[in-house]
Amino acid sequence: MAKNTDYEIGDKVVHPQHGASTIKETVKQEFNGEKMEYYVLEVATEQLTVLVPVDKMEEMIRPVISKTAARKVLRSLKEEPEEAGSNWSRWYKVLNEKMTSGDINQVAEVVRDLSYAQQMKGISPALKRMLSKARITLTSELAFSLQIDEEEAAKKLDRAIPVVEPPEED
Repeated sequence: MAKNTDYEIGDKVVHPQHGASTIKETVKQEFNGEKMEYYVLEVATEQLTVLVPVDKMEEMIRPVISKTAARKVLRSLKEEPEEAGSNWSRWYKVLNEKMTSGDINQVAEVVRDLSYAQQMKGISPALKRMLSKARITLTSELAFSLQIDEEEAAKKLDRAIPVVEPPEED
């Protein structure tokens, strides 16, 4: 088995389902009678460690975005939000797909669109949970990328999201 030399202990990476993580160590474990080497990832936002086979890292993990990309992500929050329209279930499915894509730009779109919807007319408890997870995922990667703590990253995120006034009711 060829050892992946692109990643090292201490590297900051992103797992598509769990977000920003730090490679803590490598371990060898037996699975189905075969000894395999795994990276142990410590997820930044959860009390969770994830094992990723060393030979599958390239397809399962990506590097943390650059500072330039992080600034672009923050600017994208000011772009025109996409709204649910009349088909809420379709919108929810699209948002869910963006959340699990592993693409931080798509996660930022979820934050932008749900923040807007929440300010304009409120959102369901399920969408509030999705917004919370999207914010945590985005904040954790921004913190790693910009080399700041999560609290400062959350403040940057809050400042980047436009405040909109809901329409007055008659």
